[in-house]
Amino acid sequence: MKIKLMLSALLMLVVMGGANAQQDSISHWKVGGNGSFTFNQISLKNWAAGGKNSLSGTFLSKTTANYKSEKATWDNVLDLGYGMMKYDGEDYQKSEDKILLSSVYGYDAAKQKLFYSASFDFKSQFAKGYKYLGKDEREYVSKGFAPAYINLSLGMLYKPNDCFSFFLSPVTGHITVVSDTLLSKSYGLEQGDKVRMEYGASAKLNINKKNLVKNVDYFLRADFFSNLTDHPEHIDVDMETGFNLNVNDWLTAVLKFNILFDDDIKYKQTVELADGTKETRLRGARVQVKELFGFGLQFKWGK
Repeated sequence: MKIKLMLSALLMLVVMGGANAQQDSISHWKVGGNGSFTFNQISLKNWAAGGKNSLSGTFLSKTTANYKSEKATWDNVLDLGYGMMKYDGEDYQKSEDKILLSSVYGYDAAKQKLFYSASFDFKSQFAKGYKYLGKDEREYVSKGFAPAYINLSLGMLYKPNDCFSFFLSPVTGHITVVSDTLLSKSYGLEQGDKVRMEYGASAKLNINKKNLVKNVDYFLRADFFSNLTDHPEHIDVDMETGFNLNVNDWLTAVLKFNILFDDDIKYKQTVELADGTKETRLRGARVQVKELFGFGLQFKWGK
């Protein structure tokens, strides 16, 4: 019942936003984006110092569609990423895999800086993922919609300019979807379950600063969620920050860090037993860190 009421309120605000958008000129919309493809290769032959041949490539894309009128603001982001890498004599391995869809609608509450707001977030990945334990040993840990996370939130948005926004919600529905029941326990669900519902509070911080210094753009996205009905002190954190270094219109360097902490995602540890066999055990949650650096081609479109 709670989630139905929240969905109804969310849909009502979005419909209001759509109605306002249709009445206003298309000039209230700013639609654009950027993409990049970074590529790395190492090829060795009779190299006395040793090493391995390697090949890797990563594609990143971010599309935004933002609306602003005298009374409303509506920010939409589709952030995608996929990368593969291969070492000599080994299979291709996934190095990046991300789907992030975010939509935040706000209706003016105070001087076009504070807004009554509704938010929708969706996070998942494209393909199967594995944890590599050795050259010929790997463990299946994820795939599309396993997991996927959906957030539906009502709250207040502070947005003094186009570079900064902070959304605070005391009413958030957090849905975890695991389409493969083999992975249920890995993401905080009971064995055999595919969906888990949580209710709590959330916050969302976004900073996008172009030309922080000449030809260097900075970005920060930080999402927080607390389940108020079950250990509210355990706060989930998903933070991504980094820089885009624009060498020219076609060349770019990308440096970004992704930090995750989710108390429901248990750390898997493989231990060797006395009889020589191996066993995977679930331990407590740990901070997850991913760093990506690449140099390659970029392309931009829109505003």
